Amino acid sequence: MKRILTAESVTAGHPDKMADQIADSILDECLRQDASSHVACEVMLTKSTVIIAGEISCRGFVDYRGIALAVISEVGYSVEKLRVLVLIHEQSPDIAQAVGTDMEQGAGDQGIMYGYATNESFSRMPLPIAIAQGLTRRLEDCRTNACISGLMPDGKAQVSIEYEDGVFSRITSIVISAQHIASTNIVKLRDSILHEVIESELSEFDLSGTEILINPSGRFVLGGFEADTGLTGRKLMVDSYGGIAHHGGGAFSGKDASKVDRSGAYMARYIACNIVAAGYADQCEVAISYAIGKAEPTSVNVDTFGTGVISDDRIREAVLSVFDLRPAAIIQRLGLTRPCFAVTATGGHFGRSEFAWEQADMIEQLEYALN
Repeated sequence: MKRILTAESVTAGHPDKMADQIADSILDECLRQDASSHVACEVMLTKSTVIIAGEISCRGFVDYRGIALAVISEVGYSVEKLRVLVLIHEQSPDIAQAVGTDMEQGAGDQGIMYGYATNESFSRMPLPIAIAQGLTRRLEDCRTNACISGLMPDGKAQVSIEYEDGVFSRITSIVISAQHIASTNIVKLRDSILHEVIESELSEFDLSGTEILINPSGRFVLGGFEADTGLTGRKLMVDSYGGIAHHGGGAFSGKDASKVDRSGAYMARYIACNIVAAGYADQCEVAISYAIGKAEPTSVNVDTFGTGVISDDRIREAVLSVFDLRPAAIIQRLGLTRPCFAVTATGGHFGRSEFAWEQADMIEQLEYALN
């Protein structure tokens, strides 16, 4: 049976990703000043205006406007004449009293979080999203290192892969759209992206039968939030598994780890990575759900999609005995009170070895629990 799976990734200059970067940079600054900060920050960018809103409790002074302007400037856009509106208030006392601060602290909200891992790529990510992320990283490198002239910060990549009986067969299509300055020769730009981005990044793949579309709409001069409004949390599939695994619907960026939308999703990925790395399954999805104010999850499920060498029920039992799924324990295990979140806002939250939730360091404990 043939099946085609598609995923996309976007660059740091995409307006939604810029909103995520500002929100997570604010979170990092709050944690830098007060590790017990509670942050739920939303950002909107549109036509010369930045709106920062949400609920933040932090024992320190945070320069919200300065952070927003610094992020936008670093991405590569001018901050002249930008208007920044800050509409921040403290976390609801009703939520604060339900969450608490000790090891029995409750979840900051209800919801279900998913984590996924597969052995089809070195990063244990689905191959379509892994390739798409590689292409956008390379596109950004070519812009910042000026190996392709005329590039601007906004851009995206989309990759479609054909599988035969669940096994990789070929890359069927690649789409890249890259913002550029007005004087750029589009023919030369397409040729440069083909050679410097696609062929350079994917040298180990046979692309002879791959449909390649570069800036298919033609001109792409006006980009970023001058062309398209940006909102926090609007790139959920880009942030996670490209739509190939489930997603609970909660965004990650702008939220401290007491919000299980973030910490629960990171923990579920951590567990799935260890299950796959241990060789118990070729692919694995872990689902964890919580109730607001309650420490223990309301449900935990493991699905290996028929690839497990032992039953999913046995793996689930081992997971429950090895991993402490209370929010405070997750925060402690993964070090989520550190200001480490701004770097997650571009390039995906998973599949990057620098993150604690990507480490396959619980294999021995799983083996012990299963013997």
